[in-house]
Amino acid sequence: MTGYLMQSGGIAARLINFAEAVVGKSRSGMGTTMVVSCGVFGAISGTASAAVASIGTIMIGPMEKHGYRRPYSTALVGISSLLGLLIPPSITMILYAVVTRQSVAAVFLATIGPGILLMIFLCVINAIKTRANQDYQPEQIALSKRFRNIGTTGWKAFPALLLPVIILGGIYGGIFTPTEAAAVAVVYAIPVGLFVYRDLNLKSLVHCFVQAATTTGVIMIILLFSFVASRIFTFERVPQELTSLLLDLVENKLMILLMVNIFLILMGMIMDDVSVVAILSPLLLPIMESIGVHPVHFAAIVGTSVVIGCNSPPMAPILFMSCRIGQVGMSQVIRPAFSFMLLAALPVMLITTYWPDLSMFLPRLLGYVN
Repeated sequence: MTGYLMQSGGIAARLINFAEAVVGKSRSGMGTTMVVSCGVFGAISGTASAAVASIGTIMIGPMEKHGYRRPYSTALVGISSLLGLLIPPSITMILYAVVTRQSVAAVFLATIGPGILLMIFLCVINAIKTRANQDYQPEQIALSKRFRNIGTTGWKAFPALLLPVIILGGIYGGIFTPTEAAAVAVVYAIPVGLFVYRDLNLKSLVHCFVQAATTTGVIMIILLFSFVASRIFTFERVPQELTSLLLDLVENKLMILLMVNIFLILMGMIMDDVSVVAILSPLLLPIMESIGVHPVHFAAIVGTSVVIGCNSPPMAPILFMSCRIGQVGMSQVIRPAFSFMLLAALPVMLITTYWPDLSMFLPRLLGYVN
């Protein structure tokens, strides 16, 4: 509900203006602004679809006027929006914590490192690609004016930027539980949209409630059947048999991790992120635990693998949504999208998988993992 309220409350435009003021008017500035805005807005809304709808609608047109090719911008917003699955608070990671019975706070902390790393990779790759784009001419701006713009846009975006601080600060500060944090966020988001930004009205407020109820209902149904399936798998000893089969086929821990990565990507290509996390996480977790992978580390592995699957055909729900908003065909977008996945998302997934400290450092530091 908080995500829908902030999406309808005019938050995206303020975040983009602030991000653009901070990044400046460099050659790669517009693309970097899109990546950072998707990361921040995804963190506030907790979903990739909200980031695509809000950031893509506002950014793709102006980027084209500045020399960015529309298929490139569409692919960039598609992959960048999936930062919302990694940077907390994330709905996908909440579902992982529920189905695997892990601490929500620990799972949130585990995906911060991979999320920031993916954001950095995307910004660097965008800078390299736009350096070769001679059509784009950056706008020159005086340093004093730039600092003034940062102050002005930062002040306007402050109520929005305060929301993740309230949510995460309250959870990790021990002030309230994740469930209570959600209620506090809704209570905060409504007056901000109605009275501060004034982009939220009674009609859009009711629409937000309907959307939130629909989404919650869908997720609850998926969770219901995932719990049923998980219980059946347990009774039939499917996780144990799968673990035994995989260990008999491959003894090397690194190869098992790679096979799990590939399996998650393939399932993400034909299923949405919620279904992948809810159904496959409890099924694969015993395999991970048998080779010494911590459940909190596995959360980061699942998240980074799903990022690739959600942007890979034939289903590619987020990429198709980006194409609709960017008004371009999938055939035009698939090449730049694959380049971003190959050069950014895939390395981040492999680093997360084979370097546990990237995802385990913060949970250990704050005492959520021994």
